[in-house]
Amino acid sequence: QVQVVESGGGLAQPGGSLRLSCAASGFMFSRYAMGWARQVPGKELEWVSALYSDGSDTYYAGSVRGRFTISRDNAKNTVYLQMNSLRPEDTALYYCVPVPETYHRQAYYSAVPQRTDYWGQGTQVTVSS
Repeated sequence: QVQVVESGGGLAQPGGSLRLSCAASGFMFSRYAMGWARQVPGKELEWVSALYSDGSDTYYAGSVRGRFTISRDNAKNTVYLQMNSLRPEDTALYYCVPVPETYHRQAYYSAVPQRTDYWGQGTQVTVSS
């Protein structure tokens, strides 16, 4: 059974940092790209970042490039999202998403993510002073 569990969200001040973690199980983690998507209430889901299965290729949305860093530890079946220089507009529910290797490309992440049963509950990030 595919399971992803996100953690690390919370309240941060503008300019602050948070590190999200996602523990995955039930699938061959090292053969999947892993992505982070987020949803702001009233807005569409959007891809934030993604990392190829072997860590060789990344995707970042323009709004987070240079501030967020995605990484993974295949030995621990875990993916991370280091978020620095946080802004109020980063406030959202963040989801960790397994992505088939063959889907990992710019065009896929430019589209609106489609929720599936593989999605977790998400972790809330709130950026406010």
